[in-house]
Amino acid sequence: MHLDDARSFLVELAEASAREILPHFGQKNVGVVEKSDSSPVTIADREAERVMREMIEHRFPDHGIVGEEFGTVRGEAEFTWVLDPIDGTKSFISAVPLFGTLIGLLHRGRPVLGCIHQPVLRQLMIGDGETTTLNGEPVRGRNCTDLSQATLLMSDPMHPALYQDGARFESVCRRAKVVRSWGDCYGYLLVAAGWADVMLDPIMNPWDLQPIVPIIRGAGGIITDWKGGSADGLAASSGIAAMPGLHAELVRSLNPG
Repeated sequence: MHLDDARSFLVELAEASAREILPHFGQKNVGVVEKSDSSPVTIADREAERVMREMIEHRFPDHGIVGEEFGTVRGEAEFTWVLDPIDGTKSFISAVPLFGTLIGLLHRGRPVLGCIHQPVLRQLMIGDGETTTLNGEPVRGRNCTDLSQATLLMSDPMHPALYQDGARFESVCRRAKVVRSWGDCYGYLLVAAGWADVMLDPIMNPWDLQPIVPIIRGAGGIITDWKGGSADGLAASSGIAAMPGLHAELVRSLNPG
């Protein structure tokens, strides 16, 4: 499969998911169900993923699919689509537009294409590991090399202490110029576009992470797991995203030894 064909199809998936999501945004009566891991899910999450899965099954029936809401099919396929219909459901149900739809494509387990779609703000960011665009225009991360001048983002300030070294995380936050919880996938969009410098996630699922990897790399950045290891593949479960001038320092500062 040619990557240009996959890119065009990815845009179709993003547009289709938005048609399912937007009617529910800002609605106080949107049904919320708590899943087994205590995370919320809505009809918008499920309908958006259902539509994307149907489109993939029709267009690429031999491709694998990994999705947050409906699991995995053909997980050993050469090409696998990774779907998170609403990354940031807690923001979505609170009418906060810091959520997005994540769509990624893996080739033999390596992320080669990804998008972040924020349908309320009409922002579509696509990366292929070499280039990243926002609404069709190339973007690059800004070259911040001093943590004291950096804007640092996270999804949940409670998670680092639960899943990583909380004291080291707090020390890093104290050194940063600006610290905000503009998180989930939107934090990575801000880093890739050059509006922020660091995005940290001490725990992630494959559908949270894999679509983001080609975006950060295409914007000139580095993305690894929390320990500095590879972020590629369905086994990766945390993330540090920053430009080269900060990334290595962050890995050293967040981890003992």
